[in-house]
Amino acid sequence: MVHLLQALGVLVALLMSQGATADRLRLVGDAWPPFTDATMVNGGLATELVTTALARAGYISEFQQVPWTRALLGLGEGRYDIIVNAWYSEDRTRIGQFSAGYLMNRVVFLRPKGSEVLYRGDYTELHPYSIAVVRGYSYAAGFDGDEKLHKVPVQNFPLAARMLVAKRVQLTLEDEMVARYHLLRESPRVRANIEFLPVPLSENRLRILVSLKHPDHEKIVADFDREMAAMKADGTYDRLLQRSGL
Repeated sequence: MVHLLQALGVLVALLMSQGATADRLRLVGDAWPPFTDATMVNGGLATELVTTALARAGYISEFQQVPWTRALLGLGEGRYDIIVNAWYSEDRTRIGQFSAGYLMNRVVFLRPKGSEVLYRGDYTELHPYSIAVVRGYSYAAGFDGDEKLHKVPVQNFPLAARMLVAKRVQLTLEDEMVARYHLLRESPRVRANIEFLPVPLSENRLRILVSLKHPDHEKIVADFDREMAAMKADGTYDRLLQRSGL
């Protein structure tokens, strides 16, 4: 009898382990410090906020960092369950369900220092200029869909910043905190020759995007939104922000 109970215990533990593995949510995002970055503590602020909310809702998760275009493709194919750092766009609703916003991003333009290029709030006035944009990113609905804008796709913001200083493009744009984070790590020459334009293109709420391929996508979003609201109410959210320095 003792041996039978031991065997049953091992079997139950094995089944529970297999169940936990099957239920593990596959989180994904690109390198977008200080919000998402596998080299940072807890994967960056956005990753930590998301994993904390999901853990409070009873989910086990693991984060993988991949290029943005691969993250979108993998979510659409069901290879990933959640993109942790997505902005809303209509076309993305075909592959995933968005949560409510949990962080605010202020997208601003940058120009070479001394440039006379201006942005007063109407992006159509930028038609004459070349603008470096990160491939696969969504910035603002009208801006993204304006085919008269001369957009130059690049792999990431640091490359866009260097192209700006080299005057290979006349503008680029990025979340203000992300841009400042990267510029602090660039050479003094790059930092000294770039300036921010004061009027933002947009202010976007950062959300998670849950794959429609996941059978429980609606429940995951509801659970996440509930726990994120609870984190804001009990002070957890503010503590994580303060610890990150943002």
